[in-house]
Amino acid sequence: SRIDQSRHRVAEALVGDETGSIYLTLWDDAIDDIEEGQTLSIKNGYVNLFRGSMRLNLGRYGSYEILEESPISEVNLDNNLSSQQFEQPGRRFTKSGFSGRRRPTRRRRY
Repeated sequence: SRIDQSRHRVAEALVGDETGSIYLTLWDDAIDDIEEGQTLSIKNGYVNLFRGSMRLNLGRYGSYEILEESPISEVNLDNNLSSQQFEQPGRRFTKSGFSGRRRPTRRRRY
């Protein structure tokens, strides 16, 4: 990590339901917790673009629960949202947050 220089593990798992599928990004201990074929209930997850494709993330406030019984009858792998490419809007970079516009300053005479 950038803060404490510790190492982290990252993996992706293809998750889905009857409507479609998407890659879920897993970090550290979550990689070992989840196995193929399990059913997850994901709460407070969010989707973002990573290199132009959609990814489902848990983030700081997200969580998952492994369910004993699966309410999902079939996973739709044909509608993989992560396989679609999206154009990301260009990011404006400014040095030190300066946008290039300056307010007029008043000159003071002493």
